[in-house]
Amino acid sequence: MKELALKTTIYTAQMSELNEQEQSLVHQAIEAAGRSYAPYSHFNVGAALLLKNGQTIIGCNQENAAFPAGTCAERSALFAAGAQYPDEPVMMLAIAARDTNGNLTQEPVSPCGVCRQVIIETETRYRQPIRILLYGEKCVYVMDGIKQLMPLSFTEF
Repeated sequence: MKELALKTTIYTAQMSELNEQEQSLVHQAIEAAGRSYAPYSHFNVGAALLLKNGQTIIGCNQENAAFPAGTCAERSALFAAGAQYPDEPVMMLAIAARDTNGNLTQEPVSPCGVCRQVIIETETRYRQPIRILLYGEKCVYVMDGIKQLMPLSFTEF
């Protein structure tokens, strides 16, 4: 048996180290988390994405008593972008969350497995990686493409 070592690169940054466009997107994700409907988990997640044409689309998690009828913030934003701007590639995605006490999470929160696959499909659709910013009060994780979180993905790209 041979060992297969996979390399992933995730950068950590302070908000002040992000450029103006990245900081703006993170702030929009934080704001979107405040619009979340999460009466069951009390875990509010917001996402903001930047399209190639400069448009920003936000999304937030929407829970439902008939689980799994709700949706995550990332999918909410990505599907809205696909419906409104089907020919515009997604350039960047920021994600932020508030904990059960309503405070911004100290550590960055990463997308669930389903959202990771949807992000991979979006990258495949437009044939380019999406810059991802995962916000936490302590730091922001920055990565160039979802494959940094899901290196063995089910995709053509």
